[in-house]
Amino acid sequence: MPTPYTVADVMTHDVVAVTPRADFQEIGTAIERWKVTALPVVEGEGRVVGVVSEADLLPKEEFRERRPGMIEQMRRLGDTAKAGSTCAEQLMTSPAVTVRPTATLPQAARLMAEQHIKRLPVVYADGTLKGIVSRTDLLKVFLRSDDELAVEIRHEVVEPLFPVSREAVKVDVTNGVVTLTGRVRNAHLIPVATRLAQAVEGIVSVHNHLEALAPSTDEA
Repeated sequence: MPTPYTVADVMTHDVVAVTPRADFQEIGTAIERWKVTALPVVEGEGRVVGVVSEADLLPKEEFRERRPGMIEQMRRLGDTAKAGSTCAEQLMTSPAVTVRPTATLPQAARLMAEQHIKRLPVVYADGTLKGIVSRTDLLKVFLRSDDELAVEIRHEVVEPLFPVSREAVKVDVTNGVVTLTGRVRNAHLIPVATRLAQAVEGIVSVHNHLEALAPSTDEA
């Protein structure tokens, strides 16, 4: 079965981070300079202790010219507290939602969706920062060339499943859509080919037009 891509395959290795003592202006400058929406907050040897984002900075601007009323303060305790904060330690979300480099791309995507976040710090087992993965990074697999995808499907799907009739199987990939055609000896393996081809990272959909040469017989 094709080996699934992991977070380590697509993440950004060079990460801009701040310390808990970073002040408001330093955080804002880093976000603007590096064109990111959030920054990991690290301490010591690089252990991630939180994440500070654009959303954490906005309350200071929102309440700069007006004081929230009592009801609004009670309803938005977190935002009003951040409006008076001056450093990353006070502004950050902690503990940070992180992911391991060995996590698969679907696992990372599911975590982002569940937590309603756009990027995840990637950490080692001890919590130290290794990289960062964003929604855009997770989509990189869909930028693989059609030729590359066709080669992987032939090596990882067609040849292992149909060692005898592999030469009769044609693999076409266009814009990430794979089409399998030809005649094979084992009808039971035809739907398996669909599942395995669909599991190849970067494949959008699979059109399986394989046919059995004869009633199902075991391949040798």
